[in-house]
Amino acid sequence: MGAPAATAADFATEIHPILAARCAPCHNGDKPPNGLSFASRETALKGGTSGPAFKPGDSKGSLMILKVTHQKGSLMPPIGEPLTSEQIALLKTWIDEGAPWPDTQAASATNTWVAPIAPRIPAVPAGEESNPIDRFVAAYLAKNNSEFPQPVPDAVFARRVYFDVWGIPPAAAQLQQFVDDRDPKKREHLVDFLLSERQMYAGHWISWWNDLLRNDMGVNYQGDRKSITPWLLDALEKNMPYDRMVSALLNPTGKDDPDGFLIGVNWRGTVNASQTPYMQAAQNTGQVFLGINLKCASCHDSFVNRYKLRESYGMAALFSPEPKLELVRCDVKQGTFVTPHLLYPELGTVPENASLAERHAAAARFFTDPRNGRVPRTIVNRYWQKLFGRGLVEPVDDMDSRPWNPDLLDWLASDFSAHGNDLQYLLRELLTSKAYQMPAIVTTEHAEKTYVFRGPFVRRLSAEQFADTLAAVTGEWHTQQEGKEARLVRDWELKSSPLSLALGRPIRDQVFTTRDNHATTFQALELVNGSTLEDTLRRGSLRLLGQLPPAPANLFDSGVLTHGTASFDIDISGAKRLWLLTQDAGSYDPSRTIAGWSDVELSGPNGSKKLADLATVSKFDQQMITSDKASVGNSVTTPLNTKLVFPIEGLGFTRIRGRVAIDDRSNPSDIAGAVRFFVFSAEPDPERLMKVEGDAPVPLPSPVGDVDEAIQRLYLDLLSRAPSPEELQIAKQFFASDTNSKPNLEPAAMDDFLWSMLLHPDFQYVY
Repeated sequence: MGAPAATAADFATEIHPILAARCAPCHNGDKPPNGLSFASRETALKGGTSGPAFKPGDSKGSLMILKVTHQKGSLMPPIGEPLTSEQIALLKTWIDEGAPWPDTQAASATNTWVAPIAPRIPAVPAGEESNPIDRFVAAYLAKNNSEFPQPVPDAVFARRVYFDVWGIPPAAAQLQQFVDDRDPKKREHLVDFLLSERQMYAGHWISWWNDLLRNDMGVNYQGDRKSITPWLLDALEKNMPYDRMVSALLNPTGKDDPDGFLIGVNWRGTVNASQTPYMQAAQNTGQVFLGINLKCASCHDSFVNRYKLRESYGMAALFSPEPKLELVRCDVKQGTFVTPHLLYPELGTVPENASLAERHAAAARFFTDPRNGRVPRTIVNRYWQKLFGRGLVEPVDDMDSRPWNPDLLDWLASDFSAHGNDLQYLLRELLTSKAYQMPAIVTTEHAEKTYVFRGPFVRRLSAEQFADTLAAVTGEWHTQQEGKEARLVRDWELKSSPLSLALGRPIRDQVFTTRDNHATTFQALELVNGSTLEDTLRRGSLRLLGQLPPAPANLFDSGVLTHGTASFDIDISGAKRLWLLTQDAGSYDPSRTIAGWSDVELSGPNGSKKLADLATVSKFDQQMITSDKASVGNSVTTPLNTKLVFPIEGLGFTRIRGRVAIDDRSNPSDIAGAVRFFVFSAEPDPERLMKVEGDAPVPLPSPVGDVDEAIQRLYLDLLSRAPSPEELQIAKQFFASDTNSKPNLEPAAMDDFLWSMLLHPDFQYVY
């Protein structure tokens, strides 16, 4: 017998996870490989063609240990990383202790909680609170020997609710107006005002919906992908009922419906049988709208929940080209076929030979059926998690778990349905509750074994909130091209930057229902050394001081070229220098995009000269410039985001003409070249290459006049509070000169001070 370990191995927390994750995915079901099944202790002891999986009390002689240590036959598991030495040691200890295997099914039967499917309307507890949510919470707190604390101060509430509805904090004047208001219902009025500004509301919440629906800006993956942004933005701005949103996503029949949601479930091509587009459609719709995990059950019967492989295939058949799908278990075809059926058969059936359009319609009916209480429960739980930092059910994608307050969850879901699936109504009910206005709780690294609600969690700003706040405070908004002009836009409308990726904006090639709330080393490095933040701070500081020079107008703008050429003929009379820019306009792979200037000629009274023959072509910003005269005869090919600078003073040129072109080799989908060309006669502003039209998302701030105003305004704008005397003294040191003269506003000092404010915990978190 092997020597027993000093510490016993716990089956539920240490052994079962290994068996479920590394053994059972293959060795389970009706036809396990070699007849060996890990479905139960009995089947494992019965074993297969090579004998039992283990011998209780004898780890050294157990087939399992011989296999996982590669002492006999092929190494197990056959795919993925081998088991770690710690995992093997746990298995040995468990076997030597007799391989105890508690009856997990019997144990689960003692748990009286079963997540319901049908809606349920609990009675609202008695109480003085006007918001029914608070009556449920008050009863819960009393049961836990507690009561409502004093709500957070006005300034804290204003900052919290501005961030949660608009994604930016209140400006100093807005904050002061709210704090000075003596109306006892001013918090409700503020919530109503913020929700009524639909563009600001939609401009914040669309990031959350993009995560949920795998929608993104300016991305292109292998296979088909289609943006649903216009529809989604319109749905949020018009407050489309949630059931109508779900129906349009799953059964897009109208001309403006978002067919890209079903197209977009293809994750960079088909990887295996469990990752086909229609299997992903089943997985994603189950996760997003029902809060369940069908990913494990797409390969085999799930070991993390109650769902079966056959059920996942039945859901997938709602979205597949053919209504019958062959069952494939762990990439092994089973020879049996599954027809479309709903996850909850009591809500209806689908004909075996239904067309794809009929199956889409059936899916939409299933998810929006008033008898399907799982859908409203899931969305209200997601909204609670978004605003409170933790769901009523946690994790939010495991809606079969017991809520910390089942009655509150069911009441919220039924009330939401009763009010027309109105998402803004749901938000208002949550935001005006006393529960939302409780002081925020700092969470620990390790979750409590039994969660007790004490108030919202402290939450870290999202990437978009960080970027939009910096833009709102300084006036330095980024631009998005629109025809020959540009708009000032919020961060969600732009491709991900290194900063936004570091701060947690996901690459949306899968569903993201939550974002990590913890700070990371990657974030710290980008905040300290990243060029994205550095450039924005430099420009923002100059703009805040009123010292950012106006951007020169371009002489030529090609618009976005994805193929072919565009010609130009421009008057350059009086120009001393020319800047020719080749800019990336959304290429999937800019490094492989080939573009350049062809047959370009400068002319004037004294003659003409070809661009490729000019001997004064110079490097700019250390970027490589290549000259390839052989490709077209008279051409200059440049990498994207490169500037060619030509000193022409005194040469007598009055016109420049020629063509810009993108090479056909840039057309394949894994490159998807998109280029924009510009000509300037003054040094261009890289952030303002096109004329900017329209207003900023919020009014631009006026320039600051002195150091005291700069400090006070930034504290109020970023932290929603004034600096303490000690903070004021420290802040003034940023603006002190070496000669000890009166502090003055220098761009470098403003840059440093603004950076220090952005790294302040009071800015980076919502309390």
